[in-house]
Amino acid sequence: MRILLVDDNKTNLIFLTKLVEKLPGCTAVPFGNPVDVLTAMPGLDFDIAIVDFQMPDYNGVELLTEIMHFDKYRMRPVVFVTADGDTSVRMSALNAGAIDFLTKPVQPLEFQARMRNLVALVEAQNKLADKAAWLRQEVDKAVLELRAREEEIIDRLAIAASYKDAETAKHTKRVGCYSEAIAIAYGLKPEFCSDIRLASPMHDIGKVAIPDAVLLKKGKLTEQEFSAMQRHTIAGCDILRESKSSLLQLAAEIAGSHHERWDGQGYPFRLSGEAIPLSGRIVAIADNFDALTTARPYKEAWSVERTVDHIRERAGTQFDPHCVDAFLEALPSILKIMLENLEQPVVAAHGDVNVTYQTIEYREAI
Repeated sequence: MRILLVDDNKTNLIFLTKLVEKLPGCTAVPFGNPVDVLTAMPGLDFDIAIVDFQMPDYNGVELLTEIMHFDKYRMRPVVFVTADGDTSVRMSALNAGAIDFLTKPVQPLEFQARMRNLVALVEAQNKLADKAAWLRQEVDKAVLELRAREEEIIDRLAIAASYKDAETAKHTKRVGCYSEAIAIAYGLKPEFCSDIRLASPMHDIGKVAIPDAVLLKKGKLTEQEFSAMQRHTIAGCDILRESKSSLLQLAAEIAGSHHERWDGQGYPFRLSGEAIPLSGRIVAIADNFDALTTARPYKEAWSVERTVDHIRERAGTQFDPHCVDAFLEALPSILKIMLENLEQPVVAAHGDVNVTYQTIEYREAI
């Protein structure tokens, strides 16, 4: 236990130092000038401070006030040594943060009794602080483990969905990364941006409930088949929404809303404007961009330029205009993600690079 001693009287300082050295496990940290104390901060380390009230340059209250400007010392107990019995002096010391007084001349027996009690108190506080730090560490560890399990659940669900429609695997990964890039450009908190990257790959999990004859059909869907396909949004939301995991709840929100339109002409509930969850509005653009730039059995891949124009033109009708702005700002990041996840790159005529890659679903994109 390190005990700071501050007294401009050399004799008193030596006396207090000897008294501290008689306390088991205690080490004196003596200073004869309050200016030197402040100069040594914030590197100075002590557990308890014993400060003389009357000193040059800074009196005890002034010194304590300066000490308390440092966060690391605000919980350190401070004892004043004074011959002044004036109530106003003691009140000013208490208001500055002192917790006890020693009256000059200091009596050795009283000093040792008071300091033993104070040392015991500080040791108890330190143990509690250590335990609290340990508990925080354990809680943080448990949260990280829980998060890892949630991410694993999403990965397992994505793998399960790929058995139903093998083309969705790369698509879901790209949509997750695109959605995160748009969310970052939108200015959302990093935690949410990370969450939407993890949750958005579940946007089409409801397609496991769609009959294979509809889901895997090569030609154009009939009106009845298209209606059946639309039900994947509700099925996906139903699969995920009862989870107590906030990440899976976000995935449920996305699954149920990523085909809604800004103008209210989407499905399944014809929500419009900001009634559509922001997560769904973001994923709608990411999903649309990936679907249009991807070759399907029933269509060729669009160029990036044509796809960007398509999305820009539908700001305010199909898409949230603010999310479109964020998409355009995030486009360099999105193209980088795209290039990192190519399956079959193709260089188009006219010298423009139109990025295409073979994969996935989303027959209702156009």
